[in-house]
Amino acid sequence: MTEAVRILYVDDEPDIRMIVEFALEDEEGLELVLCASGAEALARVADYQPHLVLLDVMMPTMDGPTTLQQMKQMPELANTLFAFMTAKVQPQEVAQLKALGAVSVIAKPFDPMTLVDTVWQILKGESR
Repeated sequence: MTEAVRILYVDDEPDIRMIVEFALEDEEGLELVLCASGAEALARVADYQPHLVLLDVMMPTMDGPTTLQQMKQMPELANTLFAFMTAKVQPQEVAQLKALGAVSVIAKPFDPMTLVDTVWQILKGESR
């Protein structure tokens, strides 16, 4: 059996975390860890070694871009993919997020029924 793809999802909204968990938890081959803040994500990410980190952009205390910048400093995450999930999807906003190192930006509200397909596309390099 192959190793599960590890995903770390970071969002301060409990309802959104629950929807993402519902959308991804039963997908064979994926393992999901949820974090409620950038600080929590930073505390857990090195040990978890995710293949993909999905970040909310707007969070109190430490926003998604700041969390991403701090994670990019960690050598153990050199091969980790990063994507944002946000309502801020104007072309210039998407360009700014990708300039920070995100490989993809998923628009909120997202369709929970297609989220798993979107995640697999990101992991395969098809959703850039």
